[in-house]
Amino acid sequence: MRVVIAEDSVLLREGLARLLDDGGIETVAAVGDGPSLVAAVAAHDPDLAIVDVRMPPTHRDEGLRAALEARTLRPGLPVLVLSQYVEERYAADLAGGGAAPFGYLLKERVADVTDFLDAVRRVAAGATVLDPEVIDRLLDRAGGPLGSLSGREHAVLALMAQGRSNSAIAVRLAVTEGAVEKHISSIFAKLGLGHAPDDHRRVLAVLAYLGL
Repeated sequence: MRVVIAEDSVLLREGLARLLDDGGIETVAAVGDGPSLVAAVAAHDPDLAIVDVRMPPTHRDEGLRAALEARTLRPGLPVLVLSQYVEERYAADLAGGGAAPFGYLLKERVADVTDFLDAVRRVAAGATVLDPEVIDRLLDRAGGPLGSLSGREHAVLALMAQGRSNSAIAVRLAVTEGAVEKHISSIFAKLGLGHAPDDHRRVLAVLAYLGL
């Protein structure tokens, strides 16, 4: 796997590259601003971009805008956002209707190396991975069909949003896979996600968190 890192903190940037290298993942470029991210994606055609939201010069949303621009050069580019804060609108913009894999983690999660590397690999492989705190924030504002989900269905959907398989959800919740399948079927029904050959209902259910 080949990764581009965009992070303005030199220490964090180099630390991420070291973690990835220890995990057998190659960092082909590590940059500190948005334009350099776009240039690195154009030059290296990476499998994944790891991007900070707030970057120079204004430290607002330069990282996000650069990631979206990079996707015009490399459609479908998987992007993993690392942020110090939970910023829901950035997650929604990055989701882009489910057109490309994405993840949103808080920077503090990097301290758990195993989980971080697992998230990197899953996003690069096509999964959607959201930080548990991001999921909690989105659940707090849930209304409409989301508000009709039971507590257990919320838990199942939250784990789906983390990119977990049915078997992993079953282990985490200490239930059978059959029970998980029933909860997921109920979630699909309550969210109005019927069978359609061109729709990925699992992804659509997760995107319902983001109001897309």
